[in-house]
Amino acid sequence: MKRHRVLVLMHPQLVPPDSLEGFSDKEVNVWKTEYDVVSTLRAAGHEIRVLGVQWELRPIRDVVEEFKPDVVFNMLEEFHGESVFDQNVVSYLELLRVPYTGCNPRGMIISRGKALSKKLVAYHRMRVPDFHVFPIGRKAKRPTRLKYPLIVKSLVEHASVGIAKASVVDSDEKLAERVRFIHERVGTDAIAEQFIEGRELYIAVLGNDRLTAFHPWELVARNRAPDEPLIATAKVKHDLEYQERHGIDIGPAEGLTTEQLAAMWHIAKRIYRTLELSGYARLDFRLDVHGQLWFLEANPNPEIAQREEFASAARHAGVEYPELLQRLLRLGLRQQA
Repeated sequence: MKRHRVLVLMHPQLVPPDSLEGFSDKEVNVWKTEYDVVSTLRAAGHEIRVLGVQWELRPIRDVVEEFKPDVVFNMLEEFHGESVFDQNVVSYLELLRVPYTGCNPRGMIISRGKALSKKLVAYHRMRVPDFHVFPIGRKAKRPTRLKYPLIVKSLVEHASVGIAKASVVDSDEKLAERVRFIHERVGTDAIAEQFIEGRELYIAVLGNDRLTAFHPWELVARNRAPDEPLIATAKVKHDLEYQERHGIDIGPAEGLTTEQLAAMWHIAKRIYRTLELSGYARLDFRLDVHGQLWFLEANPNPEIAQREEFASAARHAGVEYPELLQRLLRLGLRQQA
């Protein structure tokens, strides 16, 4: 295995310590991904330089000129506090002619806009929930074709920002209230889409041209009330105490036939290519009671911590964590070439 000089870009507040000793699980959970990546790459013999950036591009250029990295491991999810600015940092790396891991800026722009990605997927005759966008500054007037129940989200934010139990609405009054919440509290346009009852599945896809789709991972809430909708709220995804209290688990989806799996992998790869993704991404779906698969959204550069669904799905397929990171490095080097 060739050793590389790797510059790891991350947010300043997430720069991890050298050791986990003395930190609680709750503290580690904040920067677990950064720690897993940095410690694993160092253990593999790579020369690592960690850089926390948020407000200025100049530090990136300075380190690139001084350190001369072979590849940048990109872990940024926003810049200037804006989630839609992360693709600009990737574009800057391209201007510097530095290879990087993860998705290209074009794929990030296309997939992060939930309405645009759904339009493209629907154009290619794959199922997406009916939806409508409510821009900031306009009243939430529901088109007659849009039937309840609906789930209201931010149009561009990811990581379940702004999603709670109240996001699922069944009346015009609740719709207007939730759209107003997204506009005022999250600060983005809102999208309301048909809420699909069924199983919540995540398919991890790895690659640039030749793609690998891993076994679907499923979100399960064992202590959920029978009439409570299953949704991936921010607490479900990130709050350890809430996960334990409500029996939240994400693991291999069971009971799927060979034919279903083959169809899911085929659809996931088609969507990945349609949205011009690269590197790695997680695609979110709903499998309804009739066995039909509905595309919800794509997440380029998803959570890559050892115990999260992407790395777990890879491990389930026999790809251990150090090898997964090695593959991401190789994909980054090939993409720039």
